[in-house]
Amino acid sequence: MSEPSAITVTRLGELAPGQTKKFSLSREGFEIECFVINHQGTLHAWVNRCRHVPMTMDWIENQFLTEDGCYIQCATHGACYAPDTGECVGGPPFGKFLIRVPLEIVGEEVRATCPVDAIPDDLRARPRP
Repeated sequence: MSEPSAITVTRLGELAPGQTKKFSLSREGFEIECFVINHQGTLHAWVNRCRHVPMTMDWIENQFLTEDGCYIQCATHGACYAPDTGECVGGPPFGKFLIRVPLEIVGEEVRATCPVDAIPDDLRARPRP
């Protein structure tokens, strides 16, 4: 199977510090929901799946941050993750990390590539139609 190609998820300067944007990537026939965040002027991207229970973290569309904007927070169980490292610093999956989505900058475009570990084992094991 060929490596997934990078897709443009935003442009430089489009997201102000503290802003996020959702996007989807494909890998091995699966659609993987992700998001990019501008944390203190640096862009980071993560798979939109809590490490405690494999569910999306935004219960309001594209809302990932705590009220003070310091952490990425899972809306279901309240787990808090550092926006720059993806490490859980509070909540049930303490010490685990979000799955990082690699970013590259080409000209003014910010491109993302789906990481190999983005497909959870429970989905990988299911037969596909």
